[in-house]
Amino acid sequence: MASLNLKEHLIVLFRLTYLFSNRSKKEFLRQLIHLLGFQPGKIGLYVAALTHRSVKEKASENNERLEYLGDAILGGIIADYLYKKYPYKGEGFLTEMRSKMVNRQTLNEIALKMGLKRMASFNKNDSSLKSSQIFGNALEAVVGAIYVDKGYVKTKRWVQTNIILPYLFVEELESIEINQKNKLFSWANRNGKLLEFETLEEKVENGRRLFTVGAVLDGEVIGEGKAFNKKDAGQIAAQQAVERLNLG
Repeated sequence: MASLNLKEHLIVLFRLTYLFSNRSKKEFLRQLIHLLGFQPGKIGLYVAALTHRSVKEKASENNERLEYLGDAILGGIIADYLYKKYPYKGEGFLTEMRSKMVNRQTLNEIALKMGLKRMASFNKNDSSLKSSQIFGNALEAVVGAIYVDKGYVKTKRWVQTNIILPYLFVEELESIEINQKNKLFSWANRNGKLLEFETLEEKVENGRRLFTVGAVLDGEVIGEGKAFNKKDAGQIAAQQAVERLNLG
């Protein structure tokens, strides 16, 4: 009888586990369709796009490959949008505007507003990840997943409808000074402060070098930025420092 009870217990446990798993999958699919605005074809792509390496090490199961692809696709779509919107502006202006629109900090803020933090799978015990820019990376991975699943035309339409129009107000971005490093250096010189930008860490992620650059004021790190090149990482660090110093 005890053996039968144990067997029944295991059956119930299996059914509950299956039911919970099935409900989780349905809820994820519901949230995914709400995010995308269409029925996805290859759901596994989007699961991977929203999975951080901290919970899945295999390259085929986390979002690093799709992030790499999405970064390139998103940059191209933004470049095409700006090229057509500003037919008389030069290359320098277009490059600066693109940098304002697709930098890590901006994409992370957009991802949070879109609710990707709720959908993303990451190590929630690692407090540093919650305040990092992994959600902006996940957004790029979602763009990559849409491209693989639906092709370029659908991806371009989705980026314009869901990223550019609701979140990237180009008229306002035109007046924002992107070179925060120049602003910070000017302030430091006026106030007799020693400002330096130092590479705090350099590592390889998915075949690309990821740099962590610090804005160091009189020996104290007052801002940090992560990016796949030192220039962008330095600008992000400078932006953090400008905000911390309330320079506006």
